[in-house]
Amino acid sequence: MAAAELRGRRVGPAQTGGSRREHLLSQGTKGGQQEQGSAAGPADGGVQVQPGTFWLTRIVLLRFIAFIYFVAFSVGYHQNRQLFGETGLLPGKLYLQNIRRYAGGRVGFEAFSYAPTILWFLDWSNMDAHLDNIALLGMGLSVFILLTGCANMIIMLLLWILYHSLVNIGQIWYSFGWESQLLETGFLGIFLCPVLTLRTIPRHTPPSKIVIWSFRWLICRIMLGAGLIKIRGDRCWKDLTCMNYHYETQPVPNPIAYYMHRSPWWFHSFEVLTNHFIELIVPFFLLIGRRMCAIHGILQILFQVLLIISGNLSFLNWLTIVPNIACFDDSNLAFLFGSRQGGAKDQVSKIQAKEALGQKPPTRYGAFIRRALNISFGVLIAYLSLPVIVNLLSSKQMMNTSFNPLRIVNTYGAFGSITKERTEVIIQGTMSQDPHDPNALWEEYEFKCKAGDLKRRPCIISPYHYRLDWLMWFAAFQTYEQNEWLIHLAGRLLKNDSHILSLMAQNPFESRGAPRLYVQCAQNQKGQFDLEKHWLGNFVHWSPVTHLTMTSCEQGLSSISADKAAEAGDKPSSTTTMANAF
Repeated sequence: MAAAELRGRRVGPAQTGGSRREHLLSQGTKGGQQEQGSAAGPADGGVQVQPGTFWLTRIVLLRFIAFIYFVAFSVGYHQNRQLFGETGLLPGKLYLQNIRRYAGGRVGFEAFSYAPTILWFLDWSNMDAHLDNIALLGMGLSVFILLTGCANMIIMLLLWILYHSLVNIGQIWYSFGWESQLLETGFLGIFLCPVLTLRTIPRHTPPSKIVIWSFRWLICRIMLGAGLIKIRGDRCWKDLTCMNYHYETQPVPNPIAYYMHRSPWWFHSFEVLTNHFIELIVPFFLLIGRRMCAIHGILQILFQVLLIISGNLSFLNWLTIVPNIACFDDSNLAFLFGSRQGGAKDQVSKIQAKEALGQKPPTRYGAFIRRALNISFGVLIAYLSLPVIVNLLSSKQMMNTSFNPLRIVNTYGAFGSITKERTEVIIQGTMSQDPHDPNALWEEYEFKCKAGDLKRRPCIISPYHYRLDWLMWFAAFQTYEQNEWLIHLAGRLLKNDSHILSLMAQNPFESRGAPRLYVQCAQNQKGQFDLEKHWLGNFVHWSPVTHLTMTSCEQGLSSISADKAAEAGDKPSSTTTMANAF
């Protein structure tokens, strides 16, 4: 009996008679006719999914978004307190107080629109606990979606609000383009889901094609923005030489970057041409039918995988894979799902079979509301896209910029200019009583992933992200006066603050009882990769060497705090400087 059933469920070339509807109906009915107690399970090839629907696409999208959220909240849980907690390098409480002062001393629409965060409504006396709880709740919800493959609008909205709350208080630490990209991706994810139902296949809430096309519009903007900013930016993108420098001068190289950097010149030229093709030509494949749309998704995902392999760009490239998933329908992604009876693929097959016969479930009142909601969502995305399109067409294109406070639709771009030499800001301390003594021994603090020790192998951390390490890379383009958090960092190192030292890989004074008396920041110019030493470098001064005693550092921190308190009539400084630079 079991063997006969298996033969009856086979679908192949021999199945030439009958209409497509009959075939779909047989797939939907025979899949549920397995005999109780049969020793043989359902045949792997017995469930087939037809193109044109996005039930399985939604599951993959939700799981991938949840994975990125989990990584982002994990980074926050381990680093937020040190960076902008109660005693962080740039305390979030002080930042909110400045915004409130600018907004007339009250928390109203103006303050909230400048920094949309739920922390406005919480007690600031225990900021560290609030930051931890936000991150932990976000991690917990992300794990739930990741494991179950289902979510509703409430869960996705809560994740979006939680991450928004961190981004808008994170100041310069959360000023990178991928923060806005995650918020936009998460916002689209809200409208993928039913309002309340928690099922992998919510029968009465099929994925809206408006939302699917919004994901495709997102990846189109990401790629075109990145491609156009390169063509309009550094000349090396036009003469095909940018990749000669990229691998050694990128923010946090990994070991593979060494081998990529050593590739011949013609290979680097080919890489630039491929980059232009992927970013400027391939996005238009989205408009040339289902098959070309799928080819677009494949090419873009492969491109992002190559970027993941060759550098530590946080979760940026992992996040950029997400909207590409919307290029595939259920028939493309069916191979990711098992064929067991009652599973997601089996349910989709039955839904398709019934719909092919016109056996749709009765339309509920909520369906009309949902349709109106989807249309309103599409109109909102179209309206907010207008300044983004104008920006893309402008010769003065801005990248990683949002034109609305909720960052729902943004403009993107990366590496519009390429640095030709690598410079690193290093932080050193000494126990010498006289730092001007030529025999004074200066010892270097090691960061967890930032290039430092010339003999240390580059790290692999993607999709994780060390925010302090990244800001140290940007600091090399400026002076310490333009990076006040560096003065805070030096002061905390003078105090041997374990809270801040947890962000560092090595404290050269850890085993010594006496505190360090001086700290200086200098610049190390690292020229190129070397197989034995990993880096070749020359020491140069970053600025006139600054020696900080405990007293002078505390005075500097107090002065900065006083300056901030005096900004009652000035708008708080923007936190997008580094995002625009990247």
